[in-house]
Amino acid sequence: MILLSCLISAVSGYLFGSINSAILTVKLLKHEDIRNFGSGNAGLTNTLRCFGKGCALLTLIGDLSKGMIAVLLSQTFGKMLCGENTDLYFLGCIAGIFSILGHVFPLYHGFKGGKGVLVGVSIFLILDWRVFLILIGIFSLVLAISKYVSLSSIIATACCPFVTFGAQYFWNDIHGQEFTLHQMFLHFAVLCVMASMIIYMHHSNIERLKNGTESKIGQKGKKIEK
Repeated sequence: MILLSCLISAVSGYLFGSINSAILTVKLLKHEDIRNFGSGNAGLTNTLRCFGKGCALLTLIGDLSKGMIAVLLSQTFGKMLCGENTDLYFLGCIAGIFSILGHVFPLYHGFKGGKGVLVGVSIFLILDWRVFLILIGIFSLVLAISKYVSLSSIIATACCPFVTFGAQYFWNDIHGQEFTLHQMFLHFAVLCVMASMIIYMHHSNIERLKNGTESKIGQKGKKIEK
């Protein structure tokens, strides 16, 4: 039953992740394709830069919601199929990974989407709000110093597995569940996979950061010339 729960978590995560809020919002409100503007990325930062706060707010709400719903569904089915004592945190991580895959390669949008940062962090609103706040704090601190959203996202993402391991080791009481050291290392390994995916999707940003051509927060995006 645990394998069936993992499969349900993966499929539901991918299907929800494929609902790209940036693409849908800009298409409905501006009748444009966000992927033709700015960096070409169908994510929150590019939406804010190219189409303003209204579209960005709806994108934020949508991307946070889909990650949270995917995790909730995975945990609900996990309880139904495996009982209360199953590792719901692990199932939530599986749902999170596949939500990111759906966001990056959306089934409904020609497999061209965003980079998955917001979806990735959203799962911790369900899994462990303390980790969520720490990651947001790291992101905000780096952003305040550097003014680069991409760099802030990369550093916060890289910290995610370590923050999670530390939270579980020192607090070890998440929604009434206590984890063994084996489970903590399992969660750490799965989150390393998730973090690696997100960081890899920032390879073009990393190149621009090296070259000094990466846009800072507040700079406007323009339509991509074809």
